[in-house]
Amino acid sequence: MKPTALFSLTALALSFSVAAQAAPHTLINCISNSPAQFSPAIINDANDFNASSQQVYDSLLAFKPGSTEIEPGLAERWEISEDGLSYTFYLRKGVKFHANKEFSPSRDFNADDVLFSYLRQADKDHPFHNVSNGTYFYFNWMALPKLLKSVEKVDDYTVKINLNKAYSPFLKIVAMDFLSIYSQEYADKMLVAGKAEAIDKTPIGTGPFVFQAYQLDQAIRYSANADYWRGKAAIDRLIFSITPDATARYAKLQTGACDVIDFPNIADIEEMKNNPKVRLFAKEGLNLAYIGINHRKAPLDNVKVRQALNYATDKQSIINVVYQGGSGVAAKNPFPPSVLGYNDTIEDYPFDLDKAKQLLVEAGYSDGFETEIWVQPVVRPSNPNPRRTAEILQADWAKIGIKAKLVTHEWADFNKRTREGEFFTGTYGWTSRNGDPDNFLSPLLGCENVGGTNYAGWCNAEFENLLQQAVATADDTQRAVLYRQALLIAKEQAPLIPLAHSINYVPTSLRVQNFRQSPFGYTAFYGVSLAD
Repeated sequence: MKPTALFSLTALALSFSVAAQAAPHTLINCISNSPAQFSPAIINDANDFNASSQQVYDSLLAFKPGSTEIEPGLAERWEISEDGLSYTFYLRKGVKFHANKEFSPSRDFNADDVLFSYLRQADKDHPFHNVSNGTYFYFNWMALPKLLKSVEKVDDYTVKINLNKAYSPFLKIVAMDFLSIYSQEYADKMLVAGKAEAIDKTPIGTGPFVFQAYQLDQAIRYSANADYWRGKAAIDRLIFSITPDATARYAKLQTGACDVIDFPNIADIEEMKNNPKVRLFAKEGLNLAYIGINHRKAPLDNVKVRQALNYATDKQSIINVVYQGGSGVAAKNPFPPSVLGYNDTIEDYPFDLDKAKQLLVEAGYSDGFETEIWVQPVVRPSNPNPRRTAEILQADWAKIGIKAKLVTHEWADFNKRTREGEFFTGTYGWTSRNGDPDNFLSPLLGCENVGGTNYAGWCNAEFENLLQQAVATADDTQRAVLYRQALLIAKEQAPLIPLAHSINYVPTSLRVQNFRQSPFGYTAFYGVSLAD
């Protein structure tokens, strides 16, 4: 059995190489990890969104390629009530769903599909709410259980969404991947057949590419949707080749076995810039690498201790070592300068061990204390080397008497234990999926996300009040003022340590044309063409 398995893997690798060289309209995207699911409602990782929503699905609204601006999607246009509580979406007609061996649609996309996609997440009594364990990360992280009042079908091509309060970034939420539109007809058929989870494992959408097959830990295959409402993609076939090793991905890019690769080694970036076989795309990421501090664990609940940790963190060393100097910039706000409300007047905590020691004495910890630094077991867009980051922190903090043990867990367990408040401090990251300041501050520091993405467990009434005022106004100038005030509170209270904003890199072969790099760290291939 083992020789046969080895032969099949070798044959598959050879077939990829041949496909890349022999088929000018087949694009091979070499990725680092297998997707956990192909269902944008229940996932939370860019790798999974790339394999599902970015290729297979559409949302009511979309982000313009390479931008954080919204544009029409499955909704041609929309209207907002004067009080900001109701949004009416007018749906596009003639949009076709995909088909597979178990399902052929009998009708076009309509309002029933919108209601299914939203209410599956919103309504705990919905027949699909608990399918595939019913974990709706982004739906909860965006506080939609409290924000959404109702989703109504006005007619077959009109949907009205009512909110419990005015929320100015709502249209950007509508454009996010987790609100991709599923086929209710497909879901109903799979439910009757006793295979409800098929909608999360074998996706059917309206997007530019049709899901064909997934070979576990090997490859995902797609074909162009000939009936796509924007027009057929220039690529006929799309293959995601799962290649865990970054060095191997780069080697395959140079030999033509890959057209696009993800997560390049930071140490290879300079060489890629000068490699005549590589086109390197670079974009400032909408991300934050940070050190989470659990306020529910003493002495981390003491503001002077948290400030001491900030003073004892040598960010520039981390930038030089982990980000190789040019692949990241030190962070002083929880979001990068390109985001509305960035407060450039804030002076970052300098690396000052004497000041850190003084604060520990004032807090009653003149001899320091013992703690843990939890280390992410995977590379994320915001941090190319969490382990090295933690080692630098460990050495710095030891200089002021803080003895930190490095702890790690398998990725799913790491996330679960973190949300449950088990950690002390740790390496974490966040990437905004819509570019709005609220998409940083509410998930990371908002009271409603304590126990979720607000790992710190920090809830400050004055800070929260400013966030709520900001989302209640549609005036960006007023919103920016409120966010700058909120950031001053976060700086003083030090609920976390902002470390860095990374540069996102996407290396491609020269035959890849018209690629638009996403600010959200996604790789969408509609609009891309291939030179012969």
